[in-house]
Amino acid sequence: MKRILLAEDEEILRMLVMDTLEDSGFEIDEAADGKEALDLIKQNTYDLIMLDYMMPVYTGFEIIEMIREKARSEGTKIVMLSAKSQQYEQDKVLAAGADYFISKPFSPAQLLGKVEEILNGEN
Repeated sequence: MKRILLAEDEEILRMLVMDTLEDSGFEIDEAADGKEALDLIKQNTYDLIMLDYMMPVYTGFEIIEMIREKARSEGTKIVMLSAKSQQYEQDKVLAAGADYFISKPFSPAQLLGKVEEILNGEN
């Protein structure tokens, strides 16, 4: 079973994404802010880490900068979720170490499709 960390401060969106991914057989850990996410990343190994760009304590961008070496060495994919969808924001996030950028808003089905592509090495 693939293990995913979802770090998203918007509770309703976090619950929707968690339900969608769990219903598809993924094991999900959740974090409501950057500190929770960082603590979980330090304690666990994930196949995929999904980070909201704008979170309390640490932003998704700051977390990527702190964990990119650990993620690379463990083969963990990193996805940034953000409403900041301008090309320069995407380029900045990818240059920092994210593997993928998914713009908000997205449908649960779109997100699930992308997650499956990433974890199956199709993208």
